[in-house]
Amino acid sequence: MRYYGLSQSRVLRVFHNPTRVEEGAAERTTALMQPTSSKHTTEIWLMYQQNKKTGVITIISAWRYPGKSPVGREIPIPDEIRRELKLK
Repeated sequence: MRYYGLSQSRVLRVFHNPTRVEEGAAERTTALMQPTSSKHTTEIWLMYQQNKKTGVITIISAWRYPGKSPVGREIPIPDEIRRELKLK
């Protein structure tokens, strides 16, 4: 979060008020997006996973995407990273 200049309250605001909800890059995850209202067009993305047994929500990552991401298309992930995600 520090790398992208995101505070805890900003990440929680994205979690509670997402503009867009999509399937996450990793298995059984959900990605949330909220655009920023700054001079430059950016989006703040948050990926989380909810434990089915306990209902506990774990925020996996939060990042700032430069520009505007395409709606509903799968994010291009290199094959080696995809294999690594499936192993975990």
